[in-house]
Amino acid sequence: MEPICRQLMAGLIVVTIGYLIGCSGTEQDSQLPTNTSATLQTVTTNLAFPVFMTVAPDDITNVRLFIVEKEGLIRIFNTNKSSLNPDPFLNLIGLVSSMAEERGLLGMAFDPGYTTNGQFYVFYTTKQNSTSQNGDLVIARYVRGVTSDFANLGSAVILLTIQRDPNLSNNNGGMLAFGTDGCLYAGVGDGGGIGDPNNNGQTVSNRLGKLLRINPAIGGPCVTGFPPNPFTGLGAPEVWSLGLHNPWRFSFDRVTQDLYIGDVGERAREEINVSLAPNAGRALNYGWRFMEGFLCFNPSSNCNSFNNLTLPVLDYPHADGACAVTGGYVYRGSAMPALQGTYFYGDFCAGFVRSFRHQDGQATQRTEWPLLNPPGGSITSFGEDNDGELYVMTSGGGLFKVVPN
Repeated sequence: MEPICRQLMAGLIVVTIGYLIGCSGTEQDSQLPTNTSATLQTVTTNLAFPVFMTVAPDDITNVRLFIVEKEGLIRIFNTNKSSLNPDPFLNLIGLVSSMAEERGLLGMAFDPGYTTNGQFYVFYTTKQNSTSQNGDLVIARYVRGVTSDFANLGSAVILLTIQRDPNLSNNNGGMLAFGTDGCLYAGVGDGGGIGDPNNNGQTVSNRLGKLLRINPAIGGPCVTGFPPNPFTGLGAPEVWSLGLHNPWRFSFDRVTQDLYIGDVGERAREEINVSLAPNAGRALNYGWRFMEGFLCFNPSSNCNSFNNLTLPVLDYPHADGACAVTGGYVYRGSAMPALQGTYFYGDFCAGFVRSFRHQDGQATQRTEWPLLNPPGGSITSFGEDNDGELYVMTSGGGLFKVVPN
């Protein structure tokens, strides 16, 4: 395990003093080389705060791009017509609490068997109703309708509801993705507040601050894959990994199945974790709130003496406007073969796009991509189509495709 950089903390606020030298995986922005071999191609700028994009498994030509809008809509962009369908694929505005900055319809995933079963999954924060309080986290399953351009709104099955403090609106997570084991993985934030006051990230008896592994058929822990979920009988049975602050976006490399998690930091550092297949992330403790990136957080020193923590492969400071990492994907497309195996990520506030290759446990070939910095708002998410080509979204309503320059 690499040496841990330590820094004193005043209260619950970590004060970053310049750049940290000698901490493996720590970025120093001024030393990152740039690459201009890729640029952005505008797909549409007519969206309303898009937060995710994906493609149905049966769409081998990527004609329909499914785009999640924070307010509660899933829209379809038809690439043959170069336009958005006038009516949404799914409208959950009546269910979704989206007024607070980090609440809303946050993610979706298609079932691997979507071609035959028509099933897909959504992650949202709910409005107060008879079964949920305002801001609770919901993972639900829906089925497509009679035509492929519309979902059946009445087909909803709630797989999981996670209660949280209704007065705290941040750190919800929101990513959904399927593993090759057929299980549904969900990234859940620590529930908000300053410094995870209830230590949710380290408490296996709740689902906050975790990566969950869920049975997509009935909810609860996934039992279709091997090995089983690690904390069954010891805590919340859906928990796969713990010690996360706000895993807004994670992904599986479609070739290696390695797990990449962009975990949004608290006050000082943003981090990316990489865990290798075949048991990527199982029972790992990514360190929050003991650590924020490579820094001690709570306690302010000797923070790795408490558990066998899994350190990130890379972190970077809140400098030059950076504030929140937006995790992306390992590029596996054919348009830019030299970039095969390169992981792309961004920052919500600073608007930069960067990359690295994960080799021998290290983040190597770190690069800045100035031509991929999108116009018109903050970077909310990356997307991936069935060819492995990448997309970038912005809060201002833009969807852009990464293409050769």
